[in-house]
Amino acid sequence: MKKHILMVVTSANKMPNGKQTGLWLSEFLEPYTEFIKKGYKVTVASPLGGKAPIDANSVSNSDDVSSEISSLIENTLPLENITENDFHGIFLPGGHGTMFDLPQNRTLQNLIKNFYESNKVVGSVCHGPAGLVGVTLSDGQPLVKGKKMTSFTDSEEHAAGLDQVVPFLLESRFRELGAIFINNADWSNHVEVDGNLVTGQNPQSGTSTALAFIKIMEA
Repeated sequence: MKKHILMVVTSANKMPNGKQTGLWLSEFLEPYTEFIKKGYKVTVASPLGGKAPIDANSVSNSDDVSSEISSLIENTLPLENITENDFHGIFLPGGHGTMFDLPQNRTLQNLIKNFYESNKVVGSVCHGPAGLVGVTLSDGQPLVKGKKMTSFTDSEEHAAGLDQVVPFLLESRFRELGAIFINNADWSNHVEVDGNLVTGQNPQSGTSTALAFIKIMEA
């Protein structure tokens, strides 16, 4: 049976200071490429559905964006139309946009809870883990409590100059929620795996996070 992956991207295209934001392209392209190479089917959803914004700073002339990928990003399904029973795993790419629409999205929180408690793989990279912040399991505990994990670090956010713009710092929030947060040097490839939870630190970790995700899927 062909594995079916749900990729959830941001719908937010602007920060409070007016700066444009959105999906960080490589954090979508790299995992998507690995999933397709494994023969997985991929469906892309977002909070609002429709065209997902791409952070212009993440686009370079060397990016190979096929018409198929462009179509997926421009025609995402609304999260409210998604049923977790149709999928084997969920993956959240980053981009600063995720900080503004994923943490408070109840539909996404319920989906992730159901994926996780059904022992399906939950993966995210860089700012994608913002989607995990509000997820509470059936026992009332935060999903990340006591879990080894990583995300874009406070140090990296300071270096990016956006620590005063984002609504909160991911690393600090996860530590507050009781996560066993593990970070590596800024901008280094770093992935953490705890059971069926897979997290990557930054844009440099996109492919490695996807490969770790696939390893659990195949197990």
